Order: sequence, then C-alpha cells, then structure tokens
Amino acid sequence: MLFISEGAKDRILEIFQQDGKNISEYFVRVAVKSGGCSGMTYDMTFDNENKPADQIFEDKGVKLVTDLTSFLFLCNTTLQFSGELNGKGFYFENPNASRTCGCGESFSL
Repeated sequence: MLFISEGAKDRILEIFQQDGKNISEYFVRVAVKSGGCSGMTYDMTFDNENKPADQIFEDKGVKLVTDLTSFLFLCNTTLQFSGELNGKGFYFENPNASRTCGCGESFSL
C-alpha cells in the first residue's frame, strides 16, 4: 500500500485545480530510480495514462500509482508535504529506507 498525508493531499488537489486537471482522470505517479547520493532517488509526476504493470492505490481520495519494481522499494511509504518557510515541499516517508541523504531526495535499503 502507498499512503498520502492530509497536507500532501491538499496540495495535490490545489495543483490539480490550478492546472485544470480532474481528480477522477489524473493521479500521482511515484517511482524509484537509480541515482542520488544514497543510491536511489524518488520520482513523482502527475499522469493520466495507466501502464500494464501499474500498481494502483487510493488514499484520502487521491490515486497513487507506481510500477511493480518501484513498489518493492515503496511499500508502506507515505507521500508528505511541508509548506512551511523551511519546508521541503513534497517528500517521502519510507519505512524501508535504512539511510537517507541530507536533502531527503535519495535513500538506500
């Protein structure tokens, strides 16, 4: 399962509204890619096209979609958002990560 915090949900709904995207047609695609200072990095985009191996989850009314390989690294991860003065914007709270970099954008298992 993938999860989304209230703050991340609210921010995504704001972005969808600003961009004229319908929440029933678009979703958040998250993935893990090789790279970053800790070995793996997160990727997040807005999408409306499903792929054959997509794993689809819904939390708080927002669809979160990932490919099967990325899901192995993202299982039980929560998409968070911090909009405070020193906030990070969107970030991932991943219980599977054994180490993260200082910027929080990459991790290792």
